[in-house]
This record gives sequence, C-alpha cells and structure tokens, in this order.
Amino acid sequence: MSRDRSVDGVRAYAIGGVVLGHWLVTALVATPTGALAQASPLVLMPWLAPVTWLLQTLGLFFFTAGYASARSLDSGATAIVDRPHAGAGHARDAGGGHRRWFGRRLRRLVAPVGTLLGGWAVVLAVALLAGVPTATVRTVATLVVSPLWFLLPFVALVLLTRPLRAALRRHGTTAVALPPLLLVATVDLTGRLRPDGVPGWLVPVGVLAGWLVPYLLGMALVDGGGAGRRTGLRLALGGVAGMAALVLLAGYPASAVGVPGAGRSNLDPPSMFTVCLVLAQIGCVLLLRPALTRLLGRPAWWRPVRALNTVALPVFLWHQTALVAVTVLGARLAGGTALPGLHTVPTHPGWVAARLAWLPLVAAVLGLLVTRRLDHAEYAPAPARSPDVPPSSATEKPFSRAHTG
Repeated sequence: MSRDRSVDGVRAYAIGGVVLGHWLVTALVATPTGALAQASPLVLMPWLAPVTWLLQTLGLFFFTAGYASARSLDSGATAIVDRPHAGAGHARDAGGGHRRWFGRRLRRLVAPVGTLLGGWAVVLAVALLAGVPTATVRTVATLVVSPLWFLLPFVALVLLTRPLRAALRRHGTTAVALPPLLLVATVDLTGRLRPDGVPGWLVPVGVLAGWLVPYLLGMALVDGGGAGRRTGLRLALGGVAGMAALVLLAGYPASAVGVPGAGRSNLDPPSMFTVCLVLAQIGCVLLLRPALTRLLGRPAWWRPVRALNTVALPVFLWHQTALVAVTVLGARLAGGTALPGLHTVPTHPGWVAARLAWLPLVAAVLGLLVTRRLDHAEYAPAPARSPDVPPSSATEKPFSRAHTG
C-alpha cells in the first residue's frame, strides 16, 4: 500500500514537537542540598503558554497512529481474504491474523523500551552506589521514564483497532467519537466538583477516552479517503473557540502541558481543553494536507521527514537521555559553574534564548544514541504519481461518516 506523505509529515512534526517541548520545559537545577531538581520556565513565564499549543503534539501522534494502524490492519486483512478459505475459516483466519498483527506491533515496542529501562537501571544503580544523592537519582529516573506513560493508552488503542474499525464502518465517525468526548467532559466535570480533583480510578478512563478521539479520526481518514477543507475549517474554528471559552469563561489553565505548582493540568488526564486543541490541530492538518503532500513530493523535503519517521520510536525513547547527558557533561566541564540555559533557573526570556543555543548539541548527542533501523518494507518510497495530486484528497468527503472503497 502506498504511503501518504502528508501523514508521514504530520507524524514527523508530532515527534519533533514532543521532543522539542520536553527539551524546552525541562531544566535541571541544583538545590541548596546539592541534588538536582526539575524546574519549568512556565512557572515564572506563563506568557509562554501559547507556545505549548504548537509543541503539545501528542494528539497528532495518536491521530497518525490511528491512520497507520487502520492501513496496516487493512493490509493484513486483504492478505487473509485473498486466501481460498471458506465461511468460518475466514473468521478464524481473521482472528488469528489480528492476534499476529497485534503481536508484531507490540514486539516493535518491547525490545527498545526494555533496552532503555535496562540500561538506565544499571546506570542509576551504579550512581547510588557511587554516592549520588537519592533526590538526584529520583529526578533523573522520573525525567527518563515519565514520557513512557503514553505507551499504555497507545497499546490499548492498537489492541482495540479491529473492533473500532468495524464500529466506524457501521456507525460513522460522529457516532463513535461522541461517547469518548462525553466521557472526557464527565471526567473533567467530576474533577472540578471534587475538592481533591479527579479520583485516581477515573484517571485511566479519562486518558484512554481523551486519546481515543484523535485515534478514531485518524482511522476515519483512511475510509474517508481525505477529509476536505470544509471539515478542516469546522474542526479548526470549533477547536479554537472551545479552547478560548474554556480558558476565559471556565478557568481552565492556558498551558497545554502541566505546570509545577499550578494545581490543575490539562494532561492528567486530558481535559476538554486538550481535546479542543487536538481538534484544532487536526483541522489545520486537513486544511494544509494538499499543500503538504505537494511539498513532500520534493525530495529535499521528503528525505528528512522519511529519516525522522524511520527512527521515531528511538528518538522518543532516548531524547531525555540526551538532555541529561549534555546537562551532566556541561556541569563536569564547567567545574561547578552553572551554565546559562543548562543549569540556571528559568526565570526570564534570556534563559529561553540560552536553552535554544544548547539544543543543537543535545540533538547531536541524541543522534549518537539513536540506532537507525530502516524498515524498507514500511518506509519504501510511494509508487510513482504526480506529486501535485494528493492521493484521495481532491474529493470532499464528509468526515462525519466513514466510507468504504
């Protein structure tokens, strides 16, 4: 099946946004006891909140993941249907095929994640034995491990891809996406009514429901061929209007990421603000999709996008390790002097400029850590076609109802 380069471009932007966002909002500073602690520039520079709307791209990641899962599942189903089996044999083959398909996708995650966790377990154990403060070890462990939370809802949604696919084809996108939207709103309201916030048992429900919405829209994009500009405009305007209303009228935080000491977060679990942001981002993607497809038809633009997609998982897993490595190495070379943008407390715009100056070095270290494994079967160049004609995007098809070919 040919690749949709616009989706690959969105995935590259999503991975880049998450990595850059983490590098910009995470400062490792020394406490009076000498241990390292995390600090965020959003605490003393709340005017940076709009930047988080561009760099909080997990929703786009789940959107492209839903698209990729549906395409991959369709490819496997086609292979099964082409076999000369009859009746009940088809169902057995389909069930076994889905289990094998899910197993393959799960194995792609297990080995890289195991390598990351195993390597850091050894490093942190050695650090404790060497007398590194426990608070520092805890800070570094949290920094490295905390981004992995997204793997749990991701694996759950991949496991549910087949029944979700059937539901979309039977009932349409609106009918299937409405229940998780209402569930997010219910969890939100529960958290606002309770003095202690969202109950712990409801958090996983809210997390799964919040990221299910973009995952469903990504799956629907496969059957819909290409959602048109009208739908994109509605999603973009509706999402922006919802964000503005929630912040200005309902008192939601303006930051799309958590701010230490703020008390409330739009991510733990995803709030209606986050869902509105995701809808606005997807709307912009649909509006820009034809132009993005034409742009990525040019080799100079397509090569870096393809390269980032081939190493997306290693980049995500190791990007915080690169930041820690540069921070520790900088402290060693500086002889205890706090380097601006690296070890200093983020209190003013000068810190942001200094941090940006460090990012090329952090990216270079990440490049050394990442092992490039090119999957030629998955990332083969698309069959020859005119780059000026986006695949299946010229025809307006309603996003509210899934279509079959």
